[in-house]
Amino acid sequence: MRKYFILPLFVLAVGLCAPLALAQSTGTVKGTCKDFDGKPIVQAQVEWTGTETGHKYTLKTNNKGEYFSLGIAPGKYDVKLSKDGKELFHFNGVAVGLDETPLDFDLKKEQTSVAKGQGLPPEQVAKAKEAAAKAEKEKSTVGALNEKLNAAKAASDAGDFDAAIAALNEANQIDNTRDLIWFKLGDAYRLSAPKQTDPAEKQKRYELAVTNYEKALELRGASEAAQKDPDNNKKLAAYYNNLADVYAKANKVDEAVATYNKAAQLDPAGAATYLYNEGAVFTNTGKVDDAIAAFDKVIAADPTRAAAYYWKGVNLIGKETIGKDGKAIAPEGTAEAFQKYLELEPNGTFAEAAKGMLASIGSSVQTGFENKKKPVKK
Repeated sequence: MRKYFILPLFVLAVGLCAPLALAQSTGTVKGTCKDFDGKPIVQAQVEWTGTETGHKYTLKTNNKGEYFSLGIAPGKYDVKLSKDGKELFHFNGVAVGLDETPLDFDLKKEQTSVAKGQGLPPEQVAKAKEAAAKAEKEKSTVGALNEKLNAAKAASDAGDFDAAIAALNEANQIDNTRDLIWFKLGDAYRLSAPKQTDPAEKQKRYELAVTNYEKALELRGASEAAQKDPDNNKKLAAYYNNLADVYAKANKVDEAVATYNKAAQLDPAGAATYLYNEGAVFTNTGKVDDAIAAFDKVIAADPTRAAAYYWKGVNLIGKETIGKDGKAIAPEGTAEAFQKYLELEPNGTFAEAAKGMLASIGSSVQTGFENKKKPVKK
């Protein structure tokens, strides 16, 4: 009876081994496809075409830009990545064996090859060369502009603003589309104006500063690259801040205040600085109530800004009245403003002036601020 079972068992054993033999006769391919920004290329086609057999395997990428396939016959393949019927890149002569063959398409990583036209379809080679030439020209331009910017900075630091202006004008001759150059030119005119002994020349330089700042704002506002800059609003706020300073120095108070407010809206994190500058404008022009309101906003934005308390106190003293006994009566909050300044900066720039102000309104000066222990951080 045993003889009847030997053959079927042998056949069964052969049957069980057959899939293992088949699995060893093909390979696996896989990879990830990314564009020039490093983002996954989704729903794209990755086509593997045998160079000897002509056999074609068309695979699709998923939402992560990945593709994968089993059962690829060993051999040499030309591999093409396409999206919406347009070829994006290709590799030639990729060897597939019995093991896993990884092949990624990373267009950013392959930028050098792209610049040489390698791996691109014929219709894109010209575009690749044009892009490479453009990149090389940009590199050269940026280098020349940086040279002029460095020269202008060195001249400004030495107080030679005319030399700085000359260097920046030369930079604009190289490329007049860079907002930073116009901004720095505005700075040079703004800082050089107070040094002019001729009132007409002084006024002219303030006007030129305004013109250059406005040009910088115009260019940055129209730049697509600037819109992608995470610090764009902060940089625009800096432009508005310096423009407002020119208005203030030219006694254009309304323009200065409006421009400082624009800066504060664009850069809430730096609002205390812009509002402080606004308070200074009101103080210098005798607009006491407006100055107090501005410094209150500064304190709300940054309660640690000591100078804001001092100047609030100064403006409050400007509102003092005279009592029946002939003594000056300071508005409510005056003493507290000076005391807060001394608490924050007991040895600060305005410390002695703050003590004098307190004495003038008959308020005692608190002591011991210097000896206060800072809370221990746990």
